[in-house]
Amino acid sequence: MDATLLLDLYRQMCLSRRFEEAAAKAYSQGKVSGFLHLYIGQEAVAVGAISAAEPTDYIVATYREHAHYLARTGDARGAMAELFGRATGCSGGRGGSMHLFDAARRFFGGWAIVGGHVPIAAGVAFGSKYRGEQDVTLCFFGDGTANMGAFHEGLALAGLWKLPVVFICENNQYAMGTPLYRTLSVEDVAVRARGYPMEAEIVNGDDVLEMREATRHAISRARKDNLPFFLEAKTYRFRGHSVADPAKYRTKEEVQKWMERDPIGVLAGRIRTLGIATDGQLNAVDDEAKAQVQDAVRFAEESPAPAPESVEDHVYA
Repeated sequence: MDATLLLDLYRQMCLSRRFEEAAAKAYSQGKVSGFLHLYIGQEAVAVGAISAAEPTDYIVATYREHAHYLARTGDARGAMAELFGRATGCSGGRGGSMHLFDAARRFFGGWAIVGGHVPIAAGVAFGSKYRGEQDVTLCFFGDGTANMGAFHEGLALAGLWKLPVVFICENNQYAMGTPLYRTLSVEDVAVRARGYPMEAEIVNGDDVLEMREATRHAISRARKDNLPFFLEAKTYRFRGHSVADPAKYRTKEEVQKWMERDPIGVLAGRIRTLGIATDGQLNAVDDEAKAQVQDAVRFAEESPAPAPESVEDHVYA
């Protein structure tokens, strides 16, 4: 195993976890406004998948996209400042938690409308194919998206036009507060890919290496053959749908069962077994992530709000 890679994946997941915890604290202190959807428990999906992509590939995500942004950019300062609504945020303080964006690094959102970004991802992939470029688009979405009309439109276009896009369903078992068995007519979301048609695979979304390898295969196929691919990552969010959701619709036993599959703990165990790092060394990596997040919070607190005279900037392209 590549020791450097494993430790980097561990660092990225720790950074995501500590960022989300700090964001939740800031929200409770009234420093973050609007909605805040935490990614705690799902870190292996974003980190594993994006680690398999090239820097020139495109990332399109939902409103639960902090980890995806961090995995692509490593920019904790820009992300936290955006949550605080500051001018130094990655979207200039105009987007907030649900609209992180970095065009230079090809990170295209942060989209708040459930399912609305799936056709957008198909459009981005169409642009790559039309221009004769080898870039692949990764599109992340939750299981609740699979019942939206735009989801089917996006997959239909990708299948029809043979687009280089990898659709990644982050199946965290709940569409907001409704369990999957009450919202989906099939057991696995991946089954729906057959109707378009496109190759599909179900992955353990709590294993960052399995997630990385499956995404590498999907990206390679999309890049080589200009064909879409559908990945369903089985995972779980440890917190409610948003910080305003107490998640009382879940039992403590259910949450505890899934927390035993904590993706950070799973990778840490593998690293220890392979003799790559000790507990002390892993703790040091986590401490570095904490320090980076604390720096990001200070940066956000000290940054200015957008200037009032800039209110009409970026309104039209």
